[in-house]
Amino acid sequence: MNLSAYFEQVDLEDLWSFHDDFFPHIGDRIVAYTKDSGFPEIKKQHLAIVGVCEGRKAVNNGGCQNAPNEIRKKLYGLSLPSYDIKIVDLGNIVMGATVDDTYYALADTVATLLRHNVVPIVLGGGNDLAYAIYKAYEKLGQIINICAIDPRFDLGPDNADTNSQSYLTKIITSQPNFLFNFTNVGYQSYMVDRQYVKLMDDLHFDVFRLGVVQSNINDSEPLLRNADFVSVDVSAVRQSDAPANGNPSPHGFYGEQLCAMTRFAGLSDKLSCIGFFEMNPSFDINGQTAHMIAHAIWYFIEGYYDRKSDFPYKDKQNYRRYIVPMVGDNTMELVFYKSKKTDRWWMEIPCPEDRRGKYARHLLLPCSYNDYQKALNNEIPERWWIYSDRIMG
Repeated sequence: MNLSAYFEQVDLEDLWSFHDDFFPHIGDRIVAYTKDSGFPEIKKQHLAIVGVCEGRKAVNNGGCQNAPNEIRKKLYGLSLPSYDIKIVDLGNIVMGATVDDTYYALADTVATLLRHNVVPIVLGGGNDLAYAIYKAYEKLGQIINICAIDPRFDLGPDNADTNSQSYLTKIITSQPNFLFNFTNVGYQSYMVDRQYVKLMDDLHFDVFRLGVVQSNINDSEPLLRNADFVSVDVSAVRQSDAPANGNPSPHGFYGEQLCAMTRFAGLSDKLSCIGFFEMNPSFDINGQTAHMIAHAIWYFIEGYYDRKSDFPYKDKQNYRRYIVPMVGDNTMELVFYKSKKTDRWWMEIPCPEDRRGKYARHLLLPCSYNDYQKALNNEIPERWWIYSDRIMG
């Protein structure tokens, strides 16, 4: 199907006016779907902006479907992070007759972009749109890791209606299942039921409380580097920095911390999609939240164009290999790789030959120098055990 059938055109005059500043803007280089230009060619592009005007399943946040154009108004006027950018703006996916229709259109769009090695930047809309993006990877038969920057786990009962605060249950229970790992960055304990904390532990998913991540935001880098798809719920940012949400909290990440994390995501060669959800313009103050999200996207784009092509699965020649024998077990050793380009670290996860084809993209787990130090002290990092059990199980 022709993707243009899903989209409404971008009205550039309504979104932004060309500035008189003496430097080029992102908006100068974005190839947008307009009445005059027609639907853009996606081949040979690097990034694609996809707005989704869907908020019917956004819990207590009706109006978030109006976010994409508000974000564009701020994004288009920012300076160029790179002079070589190749970005298309496909416009906004029109709300379908049913929510499932919108999901289908988004899944088809994202899958098509991924087939052409174009990274979608999805502007929601409700957080339940993450389920549609998962379905795009399912279409491609690709087993993925999802990382959610979110104050909640978005879980619900198995028979619950899929919405912005329960979509993860739909993903976990899908059969056949294409989710290898889920990581939550920044959950807030007073927003999460204890049974769901236990469930996440039982599923061996990686979950990190807000305070733990805030204590050193750089520790989030290996978590984001491990993701194929990053989902950002704007309610993960404190209300003072991001008031445009129907479920705000006085606590959360600062805007600059979100920007640091989206830059980490952009730097990752593994990451192939990012989405920004739950921003509600009706609650915004002078466009503050729209501006913050635009900044986060700017940092993602900057990170993307600063990628070093050091995903170890591609080429191990550019790495130093460290083998750490475990004292007391003559048969066990941990293998680490350190990039000569970036000094970033990975742990190798053992895998039987008959499963290597299925899990090839997940056998080198991003980690930190601290994990290597633990191994030197004869302590096996917990995430190594979790991933080993998942592959062997």
